[in-house]
Amino acid sequence: MSWIKKAAHNSLYKAYERLLQEEVLEGSIPQHVAIIQDGNRRFADKIGEPRVNGHIYGAETTENVMNWCIDLGVQQITLYSFSAENYGRPEVELAALFGLLEAKLCELYQSSRIYDDEVAVRMIGDRLGLPQSVLRALRNVEEATRSFTKHYLNIALAYGGRQGIVDVARSIAKMVENGELIADDIDEDLLSQFLYKKEPIPNVDLIIRSGGVSRTSNFLPWHANGNECASYFCAPYWPEFRKIDLLRAIRIYQMREKERRRNTVYRAFRLLSEVGRAEVEEVFHLSKKACCITRAEVAEILGELTHNPKRDYP
Repeated sequence: MSWIKKAAHNSLYKAYERLLQEEVLEGSIPQHVAIIQDGNRRFADKIGEPRVNGHIYGAETTENVMNWCIDLGVQQITLYSFSAENYGRPEVELAALFGLLEAKLCELYQSSRIYDDEVAVRMIGDRLGLPQSVLRALRNVEEATRSFTKHYLNIALAYGGRQGIVDVARSIAKMVENGELIADDIDEDLLSQFLYKKEPIPNVDLIIRSGGVSRTSNFLPWHANGNECASYFCAPYWPEFRKIDLLRAIRIYQMREKERRRNTVYRAFRLLSEVGRAEVEEVFHLSKKACCITRAEVAEILGELTHNPKRDYP
């Protein structure tokens, strides 16, 4: 590609990115975005470089995405950085991965942006098998940012979602056996409290996976699948992930959220119509119990329903 064509392409890309961001910022922003950073090794294979370089390029993308999310107003970012299954990789690759993790955690600790934006960094997963050098770097940045509440960066290391649920089930079973709980006390709220007792994590609004794979791979099963969050699977390998990919993912979330609100209002309207109380205020109060919505949104949706009464709602 000649430099003229390349400049024209870059200019068009930037214009599209600005337009997409303006559109996204007009809607609701997901407050918890969870990301499966897939494709680092395949990207390295694609460009003919050692696989460890793919992880280095991927780490650069991770830093960019974190900054983009903060700029857009996302409160919680959870990164699937190292799964429990990754321990099965070759020793050389593991050593390089742990070295990169330590270096990036040290950079976070020294990053002025983390402190300026008040980002609390914390780890989820099993610390037992991680190298002491990684744990030291992790403890430093966790302690330094522990008081922050504006944004949260959750780093999933040696993480396995199903194992977490199994561990919680064992803990609760022991408490029932010891008489500290009775079976009737066990509900969704109790399980949520136990899953991340020290560091509560809210439900996921949007889960993103790069690398062309359409599955969530045991990532936050309670917080993502249980919440029926929006999912965005894209083809680019993680080092190739661009800001427009993030913006497209958020747009998918917004489209799903808008449809969910419409359906909630319609169900409330239909139920209240049966008892002759389908006024805007009544529909609003009932809808608000199921989702975060304003009176103005309820009125707008009811207006759409009036103009299109045959619309096929579930």
